Amino acid sequence: MEKYNIEPYDEYKESRDYRKEEAYLRAKKKVDAIIGFYWHLAVYVIVNLFLIILIGVNAGFSGFGPYATAVFWGIGLAFHFLGVFGPNFFFGKNWENKKIEEYMEKERKRWE
Repeated sequence: MEKYNIEPYDEYKESRDYRKEEAYLRAKKKVDAIIGFYWHLAVYVIVNLFLIILIGVNAGFSGFGPYATAVFWGIGLAFHFLGVFGPNFFFGKNWENKKIEEYMEKERKRWE
C-alpha cells in the first residue's frame, strides 16, 4: 500500500515551486491523523464493550472494576482527540470575537 503518491522531480526545471507538494504532504498527514483517531475510537468501543460485559458477567456490574479500563483509556482517547483536532474544535478560532460582538450588540440595543 502506497502511503504517499508524489510525481517524480523534473531534473531539467531550474526553479520549482514546492509549496503544492508541501501542502499535499501536510494535508495527507492531517488525514492520516484523523483516520488514526477514528481507528483508536473504534478499537476503544469494541474492546471496552467486551471487557465490561466479560468482567460484569463474572464479577458483577457494580463498583468501579468493570469500568476502570474504559475510564482510564477514555482519558487517553480524549488527549488523542485534542491532539488531532486541537483545542479549537469545540469553540472555533473566532468564537471569542463572535461572543464579544454578540454581547456588544446586545448592550447597544439595550441603550437604544
